[in-house]
Amino acid sequence: MSAEAIQSRRDWLLSERPASRTQARLGRAYVAWRRFSANRLAFVGLLIIIALLVIAALAGVLAPYSPTVGDLKNARLLAPSAAHWFGTDDLGRDIYSRILYGSRWTLYVVILVAIIAAPIGLLVGTVAGYAGGWTDAILMRITDIFLAFPKLILALAFVAALGPGIENAVLAIAITSWPPYARIARAETLTVRNSDYIKAVQLMGASPARIVLRHIMPLCISSLIIRVTLDMAGIILTAAGLGFLGLGAQPPLPEWGTMIASGRRFVLDQWWVAGAPGFAILIVSLGFNLLGDGLRDALDPRSGDQ
Repeated sequence: MSAEAIQSRRDWLLSERPASRTQARLGRAYVAWRRFSANRLAFVGLLIIIALLVIAALAGVLAPYSPTVGDLKNARLLAPSAAHWFGTDDLGRDIYSRILYGSRWTLYVVILVAIIAAPIGLLVGTVAGYAGGWTDAILMRITDIFLAFPKLILALAFVAALGPGIENAVLAIAITSWPPYARIARAETLTVRNSDYIKAVQLMGASPARIVLRHIMPLCISSLIIRVTLDMAGIILTAAGLGFLGLGAQPPLPEWGTMIASGRRFVLDQWWVAGAPGFAILIVSLGFNLLGDGLRDALDPRSGDQ
């Protein structure tokens, strides 16, 4: 593509008077991408998350050994080597293979929590902000009750009631994760519910449900995406904490928190058993934090043009 064609397409995307909704949306996406790509650390975070997705998808191809079956007699607690890059655990299982397969469980947890918690928080926050009055008071007091407890302690209480297991851990984390999203959605709703745009929609005869679902919720999506991305690191750590305490994923699942729990007995002599999954949690959490910071700079309209 010639330089003139590239410049013409750029001018079309950055036009101050778009001719269609598609052009306006593509223009906003292009501006957001320029802001995001200008942040090198955010780009590093994006590469880390892409690598996580690729590893999770290709774990069966990349892993040289089984994640659940090991050689207890001949490969127990071997140090990192060419045969076992991250060493082996107390059951002779290859830690590198277990970390690769564990990336799937990490994605399983964060994706399910986001799918469950974010829509609940968005719905509660927008309804409370738009309806106001006693509806707002009741919904926000319920939100305050959840916010009054530390997330990990509340998740422990729910898992203790539901029973140990990865599915119950996901449900417990989701139940404790929605209140901040509700607060953000309510704040965004309060800033737009009396705007001329919403007033015009009301004059056209739109019902409150249609206004909330079709016009207010989309305005809250960008802020919610930023907060969800930034919360991913906390979700991973909470899931790892539940696994460490024996209330999350159960052996022999190669979940990183469970791997750290099984390796804590050998942390002084065979440090790699707990150190390798701990480093994996560190890298992935850092990637989500960097990505969230970049999305905040790119999607926040108040951050200014780059």
